[in-house]
Amino acid sequence: MAVNLTNADSALKSYYLEAVSEQLNGSVNPFLAQIKKTSENVWGKEVKQLAIHGINGGIGAGTEDGNLPTARGNRYAQFTSTLKNLYGTIEISDKAIRASENNSGAFVSLLNQEMEGLIKASSFNLGRMLFGDGSGVLAAVTTANGGSVFTLDTVAPFMEGMIVDFRTSAGVAIEGATEREIIEVNRASKTIKVSGTALTSSTVPATSVISVHGSYNNEITGLAAIFNDSVTTLYGVTKSTNTWIKPKVKAQSGAITEAAIQSVLDSIEEAGGEQANLIITSFGVRRAFINLLSQNKRTVDSIDLAGGFKALSYNGIPVIADRFCPAGTMYILNTKDFTLNELCDWQWLTDDDGKVLRQVPGKPVYTATLVKYAELICARPYAQGAITSITEA
Repeated sequence: MAVNLTNADSALKSYYLEAVSEQLNGSVNPFLAQIKKTSENVWGKEVKQLAIHGINGGIGAGTEDGNLPTARGNRYAQFTSTLKNLYGTIEISDKAIRASENNSGAFVSLLNQEMEGLIKASSFNLGRMLFGDGSGVLAAVTTANGGSVFTLDTVAPFMEGMIVDFRTSAGVAIEGATEREIIEVNRASKTIKVSGTALTSSTVPATSVISVHGSYNNEITGLAAIFNDSVTTLYGVTKSTNTWIKPKVKAQSGAITEAAIQSVLDSIEEAGGEQANLIITSFGVRRAFINLLSQNKRTVDSIDLAGGFKALSYNGIPVIADRFCPAGTMYILNTKDFTLNELCDWQWLTDDDGKVLRQVPGKPVYTATLVKYAELICARPYAQGAITSITEA
Protein backbone atom coordinates (compact mmCIF):
# COMPACT_ATOMS: atom_id res chain seq x y z
CA MET A 1 0.00 0.00 0.00
CA ALA A 2 1.36 3.39 -1.00
CA VAL A 3 2.13 5.77 1.84
CA ASN A 4 0.41 9.17 1.78
CA LEU A 5 -0.80 11.86 4.17
CA THR A 6 -4.15 10.11 4.62
CA ASN A 7 -2.43 6.90 5.77
CA ALA A 8 -0.19 8.86 8.12
CA ASP A 9 -3.13 10.79 9.55
CA SER A 10 -5.03 7.59 10.19
CA ALA A 11 -2.02 5.96 11.87
CA LEU A 12 -1.50 8.92 14.22
CA LYS A 13 -5.16 8.87 15.25
CA SER A 14 -5.87 5.16 15.53
CA TYR A 15 -2.55 3.58 16.49
CA TYR A 16 -0.11 6.05 17.97
CA LEU A 17 -2.45 8.15 20.12
CA GLU A 18 -3.40 5.33 22.50
CA ALA A 19 0.21 4.24 22.91
CA VAL A 20 1.41 7.79 23.52
CA SER A 21 -1.35 8.51 26.05
CA GLU A 22 -0.58 5.33 27.97
CA GLN A 23 3.12 6.15 28.23
CA LEU A 24 2.64 9.81 29.16
CA ASN A 25 0.04 8.95 31.82
CA GLY A 26 1.82 6.06 33.47
CA SER A 27 5.49 6.03 32.57
CA VAL A 28 6.72 9.58 33.19
CA ASN A 29 7.69 8.88 36.81
CA PRO A 30 6.34 6.94 39.84
CA PHE A 31 4.77 10.09 41.33
CA LEU A 32 2.56 10.76 38.31
CA ALA A 33 1.72 7.06 37.99
CA GLN A 34 0.15 7.10 41.47
CA ILE A 35 -1.88 10.30 40.97
CA LYS A 36 -5.59 10.09 40.19
CA LYS A 37 -6.65 11.57 36.85
CA THR A 38 -10.16 13.02 36.60
CA SER A 39 -12.31 15.63 34.86
CA GLU A 40 -14.93 15.93 37.60
CA ASN A 41 -13.43 19.12 39.06
CA VAL A 42 -13.14 20.90 35.71
CA TRP A 43 -15.51 23.83 35.19
CA GLY A 44 -14.97 25.46 31.82
CA LYS A 45 -11.34 26.61 31.70
CA GLU A 46 -10.91 26.35 35.47
CA VAL A 47 -10.40 23.68 38.10
CA LYS A 48 -12.47 24.14 41.25
CA GLN A 49 -11.96 21.76 44.15
CA LEU A 50 -13.24 21.95 47.71
CA ALA A 51 -10.57 21.41 50.36
CA ILE A 52 -11.65 20.30 53.83
CA HIS A 53 -9.49 21.31 56.78
CA GLY A 54 -10.06 20.83 60.49
CA ILE A 55 -13.07 18.78 61.65
CA ASN A 56 -16.82 19.13 61.98
CA GLY A 57 -17.54 21.19 65.11
CA GLY A 58 -20.93 19.65 65.91
CA ILE A 59 -19.64 17.12 68.41
CA GLY A 60 -19.48 17.01 72.19
CA ALA A 61 -20.56 15.25 75.38
CA GLY A 62 -23.44 16.38 77.61
CA THR A 63 -25.91 15.55 80.33
CA GLU A 64 -28.85 13.18 79.97
CA ASP A 65 -31.37 15.97 79.59
CA GLY A 66 -29.06 18.78 78.45
CA ASN A 67 -28.75 20.55 75.14
CA LEU A 68 -27.35 18.73 72.15
CA PRO A 69 -24.20 20.09 70.49
CA THR A 70 -24.84 22.97 68.13
CA ALA A 71 -24.53 21.86 64.52
CA ARG A 72 -21.33 22.97 62.83
CA GLY A 73 -20.42 22.12 59.27
CA ASN A 74 -17.07 21.14 57.88
CA ARG A 75 -14.49 23.83 57.23
CA TYR A 76 -14.01 24.31 53.49
CA ALA A 77 -11.71 26.29 51.28
CA GLN A 78 -12.29 26.61 47.55
CA PHE A 79 -9.19 25.84 45.54
CA THR A 80 -9.32 27.46 42.09
CA SER A 81 -6.78 27.32 39.29
CA THR A 82 -6.75 27.51 35.53
CA LEU A 83 -6.24 24.53 33.26
CA LYS A 84 -2.75 24.62 31.78
CA ASN A 85 -2.19 23.95 28.07
CA LEU A 86 0.37 21.20 27.52
CA TYR A 87 1.63 20.73 23.95
CA GLY A 88 3.99 18.46 22.05
CA THR A 89 4.68 18.82 18.32
CA ILE A 90 6.26 16.56 15.71
CA GLU A 91 7.46 17.65 12.28
CA ILE A 92 7.79 15.55 9.11
CA SER A 93 9.15 16.90 5.84
CA ASP A 94 7.35 16.40 2.56
CA LYS A 95 10.61 14.97 1.20
CA ALA A 96 10.67 12.25 3.87
CA ILE A 97 7.07 11.31 3.12
CA ARG A 98 7.69 11.08 -0.62
CA ALA A 99 10.94 9.16 -0.16
CA SER A 100 9.07 6.42 1.69
CA GLU A 101 5.77 6.46 -0.21
CA ASN A 102 6.50 3.07 -1.79
CA ASN A 103 8.03 1.59 1.34
CA SER A 104 5.55 1.36 4.19
CA GLY A 105 8.19 -0.13 6.48
CA ALA A 106 10.42 2.91 6.06
CA PHE A 107 7.52 5.25 6.77
CA VAL A 108 6.51 3.33 9.91
CA SER A 109 10.11 3.57 11.06
CA LEU A 110 10.03 7.33 10.42
CA LEU A 111 6.82 7.76 12.42
CA ASN A 112 8.16 5.56 15.22
CA GLN A 113 11.26 7.72 15.54
CA GLU A 114 9.22 10.93 15.59
CA MET A 115 6.82 9.55 18.21
CA GLU A 116 9.61 8.22 20.40
CA GLY A 117 11.20 11.65 20.31
CA LEU A 118 7.88 13.29 21.18
CA ILE A 119 7.29 10.92 24.10
CA LYS A 120 10.81 11.47 25.43
CA ALA A 121 10.54 15.26 25.25
CA SER A 122 6.99 15.37 26.65
CA SER A 123 7.88 13.01 29.50
CA PHE A 124 10.90 15.14 30.39
CA ASN A 125 8.85 18.34 30.33
CA LEU A 126 5.88 16.97 32.27
CA GLY A 127 8.12 15.30 34.83
CA ARG A 128 9.92 18.61 35.36
CA MET A 129 6.66 20.53 35.79
CA LEU A 130 5.59 18.22 38.64
CA PHE A 131 8.41 19.67 40.73
CA GLY A 132 8.03 23.30 39.62
CA ASP A 133 5.97 26.20 40.95
CA GLY A 134 4.02 26.93 37.76
CA SER A 135 6.21 29.86 36.74
CA GLY A 136 8.19 27.87 34.20
CA VAL A 137 11.49 29.21 35.59
CA LEU A 138 14.18 26.54 35.13
CA ALA A 139 17.20 28.16 36.77
CA ALA A 140 18.89 31.41 37.67
CA VAL A 141 22.12 32.80 36.21
CA THR A 142 24.70 32.91 39.02
CA THR A 143 27.59 34.50 37.12
CA ALA A 144 27.37 37.20 34.44
CA ASN A 145 29.67 35.36 32.03
CA GLY A 146 28.64 37.07 28.83
CA GLY A 147 28.96 35.32 25.47
CA SER A 148 27.08 32.08 24.86
CA VAL A 149 27.98 30.07 27.99
CA PHE A 150 26.20 30.76 31.26
CA THR A 151 26.77 29.48 34.80
CA LEU A 152 23.52 28.53 36.56
CA ASP A 153 22.40 27.49 40.03
CA THR A 154 21.22 24.18 38.56
CA VAL A 155 21.32 22.46 35.17
CA ALA A 156 19.05 19.52 36.09
CA PRO A 157 16.03 20.87 34.10
CA PHE A 158 18.03 21.33 30.88
CA MET A 159 18.62 19.12 27.87
CA GLU A 160 20.21 19.86 24.53
CA GLY A 161 17.63 20.95 21.98
CA MET A 162 15.39 22.85 24.40
CA ILE A 163 14.32 26.37 23.36
CA VAL A 164 14.54 28.88 26.21
CA ASP A 165 14.09 32.55 27.06
CA PHE A 166 16.30 34.68 29.31
CA ARG A 167 14.31 36.90 31.65
CA THR A 168 14.99 39.49 34.32
CA SER A 169 14.61 38.46 37.94
CA ALA A 170 11.14 40.06 37.75
CA GLY A 171 10.22 37.76 34.86
CA VAL A 172 10.41 40.26 31.99
CA ALA A 173 11.72 38.78 28.75
CA ILE A 174 15.17 40.19 27.89
CA GLU A 175 15.19 41.71 24.42
CA GLY A 176 17.47 39.81 22.07
CA ALA A 177 17.86 36.91 24.51
CA THR A 178 14.75 34.88 23.79
CA GLU A 179 14.10 31.75 21.72
CA ARG A 180 17.65 30.44 22.22
CA GLU A 181 18.39 26.74 21.67
CA ILE A 182 20.40 24.82 24.26
CA ILE A 183 23.49 23.60 22.42
CA GLU A 184 25.37 22.02 25.31
CA VAL A 185 24.77 21.19 28.98
CA ASN A 186 27.83 20.74 31.23
CA ARG A 187 26.57 19.15 34.43
CA ALA A 188 29.97 19.17 36.12
CA SER A 189 30.49 22.93 35.78
CA LYS A 190 26.76 23.81 35.92
CA THR A 191 26.91 25.69 32.62
CA ILE A 192 24.85 25.76 29.45
CA LYS A 193 25.74 26.97 25.97
CA VAL A 194 23.05 28.63 23.86
CA SER A 195 22.66 29.38 20.18
CA GLY A 196 22.64 32.79 18.54
CA THR A 197 24.73 35.92 18.85
CA ALA A 198 26.83 36.43 21.95
CA LEU A 199 25.10 38.16 24.87
CA THR A 200 26.82 40.72 27.09
CA SER A 201 27.05 40.42 30.86
CA SER A 202 25.00 43.60 31.17
CA THR A 203 22.25 42.18 28.96
CA VAL A 204 22.08 38.93 30.95
CA PRO A 205 23.39 39.79 34.44
CA ALA A 206 23.56 37.52 37.45
CA THR A 207 20.09 36.82 38.95
CA SER A 208 18.57 36.64 35.46
CA VAL A 209 16.36 33.58 35.06
CA ILE A 210 15.67 31.12 32.26
CA SER A 211 12.31 29.65 31.25
CA VAL A 212 11.11 27.33 28.50
CA HIS A 213 10.19 29.45 25.49
CA GLY A 214 6.58 30.58 25.75
CA SER A 215 5.95 28.74 29.02
CA TYR A 216 6.46 31.51 31.57
CA ASN A 217 3.63 31.41 34.15
CA ASN A 218 1.81 28.83 32.01
CA GLU A 219 2.90 25.55 33.61
CA ILE A 220 1.05 23.21 35.96
CA THR A 221 1.28 23.89 39.69
CA GLY A 222 3.92 21.48 41.00
CA LEU A 223 5.43 20.65 44.38
CA ALA A 224 7.53 23.83 44.59
CA ALA A 225 4.35 25.93 44.77
CA ILE A 226 3.27 23.95 47.84
CA PHE A 227 6.59 23.94 49.68
CA ASN A 228 8.22 27.27 48.76
CA ASP A 229 7.24 30.21 50.96
CA SER A 230 8.26 32.54 48.13
CA VAL A 231 5.06 31.39 46.40
CA THR A 232 2.60 33.40 48.48
CA THR A 233 -0.66 32.11 46.98
CA LEU A 234 -1.68 28.50 46.36
CA TYR A 235 -4.79 27.72 44.27
CA GLY A 236 -6.11 31.21 45.00
CA VAL A 237 -5.62 30.90 48.79
CA THR A 238 -3.18 33.26 50.52
CA LYS A 239 -0.70 31.27 52.61
CA SER A 240 0.09 33.97 55.17
CA THR A 241 -3.53 34.30 56.32
CA ASN A 242 -4.34 30.60 56.02
CA THR A 243 -1.51 28.88 57.88
CA TRP A 244 -3.41 25.57 57.87
CA ILE A 245 -2.52 25.21 54.19
CA LYS A 246 1.23 25.01 54.80
CA PRO A 247 3.00 21.62 54.65
CA LYS A 248 5.36 20.26 57.30
CA VAL A 249 8.95 21.27 56.47
CA LYS A 250 12.02 20.37 58.54
CA ALA A 251 15.37 22.03 57.78
CA GLN A 252 17.94 19.34 58.53
CA SER A 253 21.13 21.29 57.71
CA GLY A 254 23.27 18.16 57.86
CA ALA A 255 23.22 14.40 57.48
CA ILE A 256 19.89 12.65 57.10
CA THR A 257 18.74 10.66 60.13
CA GLU A 258 15.94 8.22 60.79
CA ALA A 259 14.77 10.48 63.60
CA ALA A 260 14.34 13.38 61.14
CA ILE A 261 12.37 11.21 58.72
CA GLN A 262 10.16 9.88 61.49
CA SER A 263 9.60 13.40 62.82
CA VAL A 264 8.09 14.52 59.52
CA LEU A 265 6.13 11.26 59.12
CA ASP A 266 4.64 11.82 62.59
CA SER A 267 3.79 15.46 61.79
CA ILE A 268 2.00 14.41 58.60
CA GLU A 269 -0.02 11.73 60.37
CA GLU A 270 -0.86 14.13 63.20
CA ALA A 271 -2.09 16.81 60.79
CA GLY A 272 -3.85 14.61 58.25
CA GLY A 273 -4.72 11.45 60.11
CA GLU A 274 -3.04 9.28 57.48
CA GLN A 275 0.44 7.98 56.84
CA ALA A 276 2.52 9.16 53.88
CA ASN A 277 2.84 6.65 51.06
CA LEU A 278 5.70 8.00 48.91
CA ILE A 279 9.12 9.53 49.56
CA ILE A 280 10.89 11.39 46.74
CA THR A 281 14.51 12.53 46.98
CA SER A 282 17.28 13.93 44.84
CA PHE A 283 19.90 11.43 43.68
CA GLY A 284 22.41 12.70 46.24
CA VAL A 285 19.91 12.35 49.08
CA ARG A 286 19.06 8.81 47.97
CA ARG A 287 22.74 7.91 48.19
CA ALA A 288 22.89 9.46 51.67
CA PHE A 289 19.76 7.50 52.63
CA ILE A 290 21.33 4.22 51.46
CA ASN A 291 24.47 5.05 53.47
CA LEU A 292 22.28 5.68 56.53
CA LEU A 293 20.60 2.30 56.23
CA SER A 294 23.96 0.58 55.73
CA GLN A 295 25.45 2.29 58.78
CA ASN A 296 22.50 1.12 60.86
CA LYS A 297 22.81 -2.43 59.48
CA ARG A 298 19.39 -2.10 57.86
CA THR A 299 18.47 -4.20 54.83
CA VAL A 300 17.80 -2.11 51.71
CA ASP A 301 14.53 -3.60 50.46
CA SER A 302 12.88 -2.82 47.13
CA ILE A 303 9.22 -2.40 46.13
CA ASP A 304 7.49 -2.73 42.74
CA LEU A 305 5.36 0.30 41.86
CA ALA A 306 2.67 1.07 39.29
CA GLY A 307 4.05 1.82 35.84
CA GLY A 308 6.80 -0.78 36.13
CA PHE A 309 8.95 1.32 38.47
CA LYS A 310 11.03 -0.03 41.34
CA ALA A 311 11.77 1.79 44.61
CA LEU A 312 13.68 1.40 47.83
CA SER A 313 11.64 0.90 50.96
CA TYR A 314 11.62 2.70 54.31
CA ASN A 315 9.26 0.97 56.75
CA GLY A 316 7.11 -0.08 53.81
CA ILE A 317 7.07 3.39 52.19
CA PRO A 318 8.54 3.55 48.66
CA VAL A 319 11.61 5.79 48.32
CA ILE A 320 12.42 7.03 44.82
CA ALA A 321 14.88 9.52 43.40
CA ASP A 322 13.99 12.01 40.68
CA ARG A 323 16.29 14.18 38.59
CA PHE A 324 14.05 17.20 39.16
CA CYS A 325 13.83 16.94 42.95
CA PRO A 326 15.80 19.89 44.41
CA ALA A 327 19.25 19.11 45.79
CA GLY A 328 19.32 18.27 49.49
CA THR A 329 15.57 17.63 49.58
CA MET A 330 13.36 14.72 50.62
CA TYR A 331 9.63 15.07 49.90
CA ILE A 332 7.34 12.91 52.05
CA LEU A 333 3.92 12.76 50.40
CA ASN A 334 0.47 11.20 50.47
CA THR A 335 -0.27 10.75 46.77
CA LYS A 336 -3.98 10.14 47.48
CA ASP A 337 -4.28 13.89 48.11
CA PHE A 338 -3.09 14.77 44.58
CA THR A 339 -5.30 14.91 41.50
CA LEU A 340 -4.37 15.65 37.92
CA ASN A 341 -7.50 17.43 36.78
CA GLU A 342 -7.87 17.23 33.01
CA LEU A 343 -10.37 18.46 30.46
CA CYS A 344 -9.56 15.41 28.34
CA ASP A 345 -6.82 12.86 27.88
CA TRP A 346 -4.03 13.48 25.36
CA GLN A 347 -5.50 14.32 21.96
CA TRP A 348 -4.27 15.49 18.56
CA LEU A 349 -5.15 19.00 17.46
CA THR A 350 -7.18 18.77 14.26
CA ASP A 351 -8.13 21.25 11.56
CA ASP A 352 -11.64 21.90 10.22
CA ASP A 353 -11.44 18.74 8.11
CA GLY A 354 -10.42 16.60 11.06
CA LYS A 355 -6.84 16.20 9.84
CA VAL A 356 -3.96 15.80 12.28
CA LEU A 357 -1.08 16.53 9.91
CA ARG A 358 -1.05 20.11 8.66
CA GLN A 359 1.35 21.85 6.32
CA VAL A 360 3.33 24.69 7.84
CA PRO A 361 2.48 27.79 5.75
CA GLY A 362 5.23 28.52 3.27
CA LYS A 363 7.28 25.43 4.16
CA PRO A 364 7.50 21.88 2.73
CA VAL A 365 6.91 20.27 6.13
CA TYR A 366 3.91 18.89 8.02
CA THR A 367 3.33 19.10 11.77
CA ALA A 368 1.08 17.33 14.24
CA THR A 369 0.46 18.63 17.76
CA LEU A 370 -0.46 16.62 20.82
CA VAL A 371 -2.39 18.52 23.51
CA LYS A 372 -3.69 18.07 27.03
CA TYR A 373 -5.44 20.64 29.24
CA ALA A 374 -4.69 19.83 32.86
CA GLU A 375 -3.79 21.12 36.31
CA LEU A 376 -2.36 19.43 39.39
CA ILE A 377 -4.18 20.05 42.68
CA CYS A 378 -3.23 18.84 46.17
CA ALA A 379 -6.38 18.70 48.30
CA ARG A 380 -4.44 18.63 51.59
CA PRO A 381 -1.15 20.53 51.35
CA TYR A 382 -0.95 20.51 55.15
CA ALA A 383 -0.72 16.70 55.09
CA GLN A 384 2.50 16.71 53.02
CA GLY A 385 6.04 17.08 54.29
CA ALA A 386 9.65 17.72 53.32
CA ILE A 387 13.13 17.64 54.78
CA THR A 388 15.50 20.24 53.33
CA SER A 389 19.21 21.15 53.51
CA ILE A 390 20.25 17.50 53.71
CA THR A 391 23.93 16.80 53.11
CA GLU A 392 24.13 14.76 49.91
CA ALA A 393 26.43 11.77 49.36
